[in-house]
Amino acid sequence: MTAPVNRREYPERPWVGIGAVVLRGEEVLLVRRGRPPRQGEWSLPGGGQRLGETAEACARREVAEEAGVEVGPLRLLAVVDAITPGDPGRGPRFHYTIIDYAASWVSGTARAGGDVTAVAWAPLDDLARFGLWPEALRVIALARGAPPSV
Repeated sequence: MTAPVNRREYPERPWVGIGAVVLRGEEVLLVRRGRPPRQGEWSLPGGGQRLGETAEACARREVAEEAGVEVGPLRLLAVVDAITPGDPGRGPRFHYTIIDYAASWVSGTARAGGDVTAVAWAPLDDLARFGLWPEALRVIALARGAPPSV
């Protein structure tokens, strides 16, 4: 059996990830992922929670590390299960439980950092071109106060 690509691949338990829907007027902050899972895809900023770190502190840290911006108060939006199927008999290749918050941009110029390759302030009326995961679109709608689509 070959070794996993990273320690989060074929995990023994779900990993906790914290994400943020950062709004600035009629735009949302997006990042392009630089490593699996979802490498090369656009998503919301976020990442793994560290031992001893609160969920809110993790959200603020990840937004700052990945996009270089500071956010205001956080509002809990949703808990999302991100499970990527694996090889037969090995269980899920990836399994994250993601806690998503909503926040407003306070300061900073968006720039790629950490494990992302690009950032964008995406117009809320033009999200289709970013090919976002349906769960990302759902939590963006929740952050805007819109009812989730079915």
